[in-house]
Amino acid sequence: MAKATARHILVDTEEKCLALKAEIEAGKDFAEVAKENSSCPSKAEGGNLGEFTPGQMVPEFDKVCFNDEVGVVHVVKTQFGYHLVEVTSRS
Repeated sequence: MAKATARHILVDTEEKCLALKAEIEAGKDFAEVAKENSSCPSKAEGGNLGEFTPGQMVPEFDKVCFNDEVGVVHVVKTQFGYHLVEVTSRS
């Protein structure tokens, strides 16, 4: 069974999401940005979601976590809002 680990930042608007992505890409620490901006309880751990398998997250999130590049910050829209997702590992 495939497994992934990821961290994310959840915000309300695409504009905020893209602005935070630019900050991270310019060198700001992902975990610090998560603690300061995310509306998800995972912000206390820098956005860390731990390890999960396909089907445990919403489909849009799963698609990125199990198909897109590891170590890159991706923008994902779900029913919860806009996420910055960094897949930290996948096996």
